[in-house]
Amino acid sequence: MHSKTEHRPVVLAIGGHDPGGGAGIQADIEAIGANGCHPATAITCLTVQDSCNVSQLIPLAAEHLTAQCKAVLDDCSVSAIKIGLLGSSQAADGVIRLLKASPQIPVILDPVLAAGGGSELASEQLLDKIREELLPLCRLITPNTVEAARLSAGGSSAGLDQHAEILLQLGCGSVLITGTHDESDPNRVINRLYRADKQTMIRQYPRLPGEYHGSGCTLAAALAASIGRGQSLENATQTALDYSWNCLQKGYRTGRCQSIPNRWFETLSNNSR
Repeated sequence: MHSKTEHRPVVLAIGGHDPGGGAGIQADIEAIGANGCHPATAITCLTVQDSCNVSQLIPLAAEHLTAQCKAVLDDCSVSAIKIGLLGSSQAADGVIRLLKASPQIPVILDPVLAAGGGSELASEQLLDKIREELLPLCRLITPNTVEAARLSAGGSSAGLDQHAEILLQLGCGSVLITGTHDESDPNRVINRLYRADKQTMIRQYPRLPGEYHGSGCTLAAALAASIGRGQSLENATQTALDYSWNCLQKGYRTGRCQSIPNRWFETLSNNSR
């Protein structure tokens, strides 16, 4: 018997598989579920990676990716789409076609261009595809400072405001540039939400020690869930940033290198009372 007592909005997460469970689709599932939505998923690529770095990227055929997405979109009322690692320009082509067919669904893009250990995860061809065709379909993108500079092609000498302006001009609705990779302030992480014709929304958090595997996935997935539940962009940003910082602050290590965000921290805390 199907229960009709609770409505959980469906969020479709499109991204890569991390066998260690720290990032990618596994991170999306946890963060979307912890933020009150039902996670549906489509795998773009398999990876060989651990908590240190990605050693191999194995893209799925574009038709297999789009078939996964179409199965969900045809069956469910999807409230938001979160996109992470694409893995190939062919995958991007397939996703772009699907998004154009469903323009009413808000899209949140975490532009995964490199692994935490430094491995390249996006070719120049894929970068061009994202800039020219994918960004105009996104309500929000969530690059870190390094990704914002690379994606905007604004050059390393340009400031964050300039990078954001270029990305907005390329057509995306809004840009949240996260500050974890900006080490100019050793004590704070400064996150900036840019929107056309609006004042920049700035949120600061204490800088935590160490490095984390899957923090960007966690933030973007939480944002997609918050938007999928009907929050405004500003409220969703605040909710997702608070949630992500707590995940990191309560993170743990599973392997030799980066820590893993504790995406179920609130559930575990409630159960321990």
